[in-house]
Amino acid sequence: MRPAGIRVIGLTGGIASGKTSVARLIEDRGAVVIDADQLARCAVQPGSRGFERVVAAFGGDILTPDGQLDRKRLGALVFSDMGKRIRLEEIIHPEIKQMAEDRIGQAAKNGDKLVFYVAPLLIEAGITDRVDEVWVVTVQPEVQIERLMRRDGIARDEALRIIASQMPLAEKETYGKIVIDNSGTPQETASLLAEIWAHEIEGGHE
Repeated sequence: MRPAGIRVIGLTGGIASGKTSVARLIEDRGAVVIDADQLARCAVQPGSRGFERVVAAFGGDILTPDGQLDRKRLGALVFSDMGKRIRLEEIIHPEIKQMAEDRIGQAAKNGDKLVFYVAPLLIEAGITDRVDEVWVVTVQPEVQIERLMRRDGIARDEALRIIASQMPLAEKETYGKIVIDNSGTPQETASLLAEIWAHEIEGGHE
């Protein structure tokens, strides 16, 4: 249960849409930002409950020689087997949820009134009920393709395949109370966010 008096906004978007860049701009404005991907990494740190459960479920072959989780090997294992993927999610997702709730609770104790929860799969995972509203970072299709090719050093065909495997950005946009078009320059996005911020946050718009 979320503490009273704190507003939790879910920030999501597609691959190469620029969620991280927008989250950085939001953090610069003084809001607390909680990154679900970062929590997912924390959830399987050696010595953690999540780590022990993952190793128990999938065996020692998913560890590197120095005892860390071999993410590539685990990824290859679960993404080729839906049952194993579901099992992994059953282990990790409750850990992420608990850590997120702990951090939101700490923010409330610190007197913070605004938290952004950054989660790429916020909509797909069916966890929009964990936030008060959803903001979606989007880009024009051609911009998304070019940025993904440049970021990952891949060919256009591969970029298209990856994008096609995910929920279309146009569909994600329908879930957003706010849609942030990140197709332009960083300066243009910062200016757009400033306008949104003035209306939605500083203006106390409900």
